[in-house]
Amino acid sequence: MTYAETTTVTSDKSRAEIERTLSRYGASSFMYGWSQTHAQIAFEMLGRRIHFKLPLPDKTAAEFTRTPTGKPRAANQIEQAYEQAIRQRWRALALVIKAKLEAVEAGITVFDEEFLAHIVLPGGGTVGQFMLPQVDESYRTGKMPPLLPAPGDIK
Repeated sequence: MTYAETTTVTSDKSRAEIERTLSRYGASSFMYGWSQTHAQIAFEMLGRRIHFKLPLPDKTAAEFTRTPTGKPRAANQIEQAYEQAIRQRWRALALVIKAKLEAVEAGITVFDEEFLAHIVLPGGGTVGQFMLPQVDESYRTGKMPPLLPAPGDIK
């Protein structure tokens, strides 16, 4: 069973909860936006900019257009199933952010380590976007990446 798969909490309420949680833990700014393929939130805390990209499902996918037995769904049923999936994703994001902040607050971890993949670098990309290709390459080749990137490689 997927976390919050039957939630009735709206996406708006989850976003508001995320914003309140961030404020409570000391964020100095917050924003969110969306497109057809993803939603995103960003915030500043402890001198860092943090960015989460939330992939949104494809409304035309069979999971929304067909029942579990394969029968076509009516337009209103498609919309209901799609909106449920959106609500579930926002609830999961709220859980992740709250858990990370609570782990930091409890001294289990430190902020930079907990949010490392989502820290925005000076060029606008995240640490995860910068590092994951290098991690993949290291595992593929068995070699460590250079200690320092070449000038201009940091985005």
